[in-house]
Amino acid sequence: MARRCLGSAVFVLSRPRPCLEHGPHGVCGCERSLLVSTPYTRLRSALLVLLALQTPLTTQAQAGPEAAAGATVQVIGTRVPTALDRVVADVVVIDRERIRATSADSIEDLLRREGGIQLSRNGPPGQSASVLIRGSSASNTLVLIDGVRVGSATLGQTDLAAISLAQAERIEILRGPGSSLYGADAIGGVVNIVTRRGEGDPQLSGNAAIGSYRSGEGYLALSGVSSRFDYALSLSGETSDGISAVLPGDAFGQYNPDDDGFSRTGLQLRGGFSWLGGQRIGLSYNASRLRSQFDSAQFLPPDFMPDATPDFRNRLETQLTAIDYSGVFSDDWSGSLRASYQSDQLSSGAAVISAYDTVRRQFTAQASWTPLPQQQLLFALDLMRESITSTDYDAPERDNTGLVVGYTARFGANKLQADLRWDHNSVYGNQTTGKLGWGYALSSDWALRAVAGTAFRAPTFNDLYFPGFGIETLQPERSRSIEAGIDYQAQQTTLGMTAYYNQVSDLIGYQSDPGLCPPGFDFGCAGNTSRALLKGITVQGAQQWGDFRFTLALDWLNARDSDTDQTLPRRASNQQTLAVDWNAGPWQLGGTLLNVGSRPDGGVLLPAYQLLNLNARYRVARQWQIEARVQNALDETYQPVKDYQGSGRVFWLGLRFDGRGL
Repeated sequence: MARRCLGSAVFVLSRPRPCLEHGPHGVCGCERSLLVSTPYTRLRSALLVLLALQTPLTTQAQAGPEAAAGATVQVIGTRVPTALDRVVADVVVIDRERIRATSADSIEDLLRREGGIQLSRNGPPGQSASVLIRGSSASNTLVLIDGVRVGSATLGQTDLAAISLAQAERIEILRGPGSSLYGADAIGGVVNIVTRRGEGDPQLSGNAAIGSYRSGEGYLALSGVSSRFDYALSLSGETSDGISAVLPGDAFGQYNPDDDGFSRTGLQLRGGFSWLGGQRIGLSYNASRLRSQFDSAQFLPPDFMPDATPDFRNRLETQLTAIDYSGVFSDDWSGSLRASYQSDQLSSGAAVISAYDTVRRQFTAQASWTPLPQQQLLFALDLMRESITSTDYDAPERDNTGLVVGYTARFGANKLQADLRWDHNSVYGNQTTGKLGWGYALSSDWALRAVAGTAFRAPTFNDLYFPGFGIETLQPERSRSIEAGIDYQAQQTTLGMTAYYNQVSDLIGYQSDPGLCPPGFDFGCAGNTSRALLKGITVQGAQQWGDFRFTLALDWLNARDSDTDQTLPRRASNQQTLAVDWNAGPWQLGGTLLNVGSRPDGGVLLPAYQLLNLNARYRVARQWQIEARVQNALDETYQPVKDYQGSGRVFWLGLRFDGRGL
């Protein structure tokens, strides 16, 4: 029986079947999407005079009183720069040093080493990839670049395979509900990828490496400050011949023995001008291009049998342009403005090409007020217009207006956070979300925290308008969650544990009964079909002992369909990561062991698997370093998802130069 892929090159030619697995671009098949305005024109006209101003959410120019000197500063948990130890929410920051030292081969591989995050990828690196935070689907994980929403409005998710790890200067992760700050699609959490910003004297850095499967990667960056101008430019590239993504004998006849390689390039430009009084105006541009081969099948007349011989390819291009302003207006007030334009262009297929282009125009105005020491109020306005162009259907533009009020405070041993957001969307109406968090310092080392919040996921353009499937009256998915945690932090030790409970309702999925669909949907349609319960415990910690550093992440997850009591597809009930790093003199050695438990997918239970990654670095001079890494050192054979295979043992050897010194 043929399948319908929303946003890929596989078309339905007979009655569609329930979801069993993802297609080549991660949208066909499984998850059943289980976790899968106001008048804009007038408001836009009134704000046109401000479009030459605005700021990325990550600017340090408006760091408030919470951003203590020398502390790790994050933005994702509050929308303003705040010291990590002052945040109530469950936030993780992966800094520049950890990114440069990792043995991970991609952003998605790096993210899944954190507690509470799992990976869904249709084969080896370069194939369609997404992360699942706390058991939620890729559609319920919001991805930002420098604070700006990115991704496809037709698929409802961001394909992380298109973003190079080399472009990330820092990655911030919010685990738990984020709609009260960022709006739709943040049921599971939010990932903010922060790019480089110029600092200090001019600095040149770069690296080049070669690896197995005729793989190669390179990166070159120039950044610095000249007078009052800061600038950062970088170019990255990766390529690999890869392996066949699909295993022989797959359920849908998609296996092709050819190698499914990929190439990925990225360009990042970021600059700004600062003047007295803490004022800065900036401009940034991020672009990436992914070319990847994948295995699939076409079903053509007269026999409509699966034909897997064509060379199927994805061509994905993303661009993000933003202009921003940030300023400190007084001891109590600071603010920012930002206008951005983001496009996501996908063409996919072989003999028949499907094209899906997303355009997002976004505007944000934000102000923070500190009426008293240790207390801060946030006010924000978010405007967004989304439009798509598709070879399969036409759809109207949709506008969204979001208003945010946030409050953070510290009273002795207590810290509080409250967020409230109202969204009005021209398609699905009004949504109100909120979050309330409390933290208490038991001692100088131990602290408690608790958070309760609501969130929602918007129906995608495919959910609403795809021919023979979409229903324009679909409602957003909604969630209510609570969590509690305890943290310990000393000079050499950090440890945190979080337990969470998340109820998700009105899940958007495939409604197989045509009788429950409008007339004309003879083979079923999209619908708010089910509910899910996501609960689990995450433990994460690090210990420094002399030259050794040990890092541990443990995750236990129970993600179930509340109506059938079945485990949601592709969710492992447990996942563990153990990393050991040794630094002494010019040598740096490390190893990471990842264990992923068994998980259901396509009617079978995929076995657990273990991956051991090793890396070694030797500093030959202050700014030069030789690097080697081995991924899947044990040459484990495993299926990341049903009928797809991961790479075997991969060797890499490279050379890195850093103008800042290593």
